[in-house]
Amino acid sequence: MNSIEREKLVHHYLEAYNEMDVNAMLEVLDEDILFENYSAGEKTHELHGLDAFRKQAEEALDYCSERKQTLEFFTHREDESEIHISYRAIAAMDLQNGIKKGQEIRLHGKSIFRFSEKKISEIRDYS
Repeated sequence: MNSIEREKLVHHYLEAYNEMDVNAMLEVLDEDILFENYSAGEKTHELHGLDAFRKQAEEALDYCSERKQTLEFFTHREDESEIHISYRAIAAMDLQNGIKKGQEIRLHGKSIFRFSEKKISEIRDYS
């Protein structure tokens, strides 16, 4: 898959994420999607498969009243693409990490995507 095709998939995924449209997010994901989240260098979450991803994505809709990942830039390597993003959200509830309902959340991070058969097969998020 060339870099233009990869970028189209990632843009579709990010637009769907920002619109909180789980079904549209899933359209570009492989059935065997692997999702991992890292915070402060430690793995905090891991999911395997489209059903597990859907469940987590639907649950996450309740956490924020609005959210937006803004793509800063792409870096393409032979077998993966990396994006750097800025993230802004408003908490819709008090969260376990001490963030209160209505509080603004701002982060910078990166995501690494792998691909197979014209779909995203792996996402690793780092913040």
